[in-house]
Amino acid sequence: MKQVKALVLTGFGLNCDMETARAFELAGASAQRVHINALVNQRVDLDGFHILAFGGGFSWGDDHGAGVIQALKLKNHLGDKLLSFVEKGRLVMGICNGFQTLVNLGLLPGLEGDYTQRSVALTWNDCGNFRDQWVNLQGNQQSPCVFTPGMAAVELPVRHGEGKFVTDEKTLARLIDNNQVVFRYADKNNQPARGRFPMNPNGSMDDIAGICDPTGRIFGLMPHPEAFNHESNHPDWPRTKEILKRSGKEPDPGVTPGIQIFKNGVDYMRSKL
Repeated sequence: MKQVKALVLTGFGLNCDMETARAFELAGASAQRVHINALVNQRVDLDGFHILAFGGGFSWGDDHGAGVIQALKLKNHLGDKLLSFVEKGRLVMGICNGFQTLVNLGLLPGLEGDYTQRSVALTWNDCGNFRDQWVNLQGNQQSPCVFTPGMAAVELPVRHGEGKFVTDEKTLARLIDNNQVVFRYADKNNQPARGRFPMNPNGSMDDIAGICDPTGRIFGLMPHPEAFNHESNHPDWPRTKEILKRSGKEPDPGVTPGIQIFKNGVDYMRSKL
């Protein structure tokens, strides 16, 4: 079996690197946590990897806006390398602060193949405070996103203060028409939240929780799939386990929806090696 190598960024306030690396390993990849400076100084070569993961956290303390300094540092030092990485058909994933960084870099939404233009933003939650909760997500089965095939309904946790997706109406229409909207916040019946709080925890336009580029190989989302790496992570786990126990059944030790997102990406990349 060909080995897929994932690079998970760490350093300067990022705090989900260990969980993200573990998620890639559970998905069948070889994951390496790399400090941003090691990549910038080229002590580690990006070309040696197949997947680049921008994880969650608070890079540079979000002092100038979520993901802003990280995006500027990488664009100034590695801009051409990042574009070359994308041109080679490699995968890029951004989770929470990573999603914020990708839109600041311009790697998302990548309309018409332009990976340098910033046309969307993730800003302060409408509720005015940090949200830490689980959300229901409606998956777009028409999306080209290689990380999400078959994922029509997913539950994942969010934890952010700047997760509201905003753009102009023209860009929003293009994202919808191109099926680049991958996940929308939904209710328990898997219907769009229609902006209702707390189902939509931040006030995102059109309930958008995640988008991809036109190729489906660059994916960003605010919820944390790496945080659902075991069935016991889910807040309903004690109740679910007791129901199974009383029915004489054992818990399903299979892949969680969170890890399935990573596995889809790893499997796709392996098929291209």
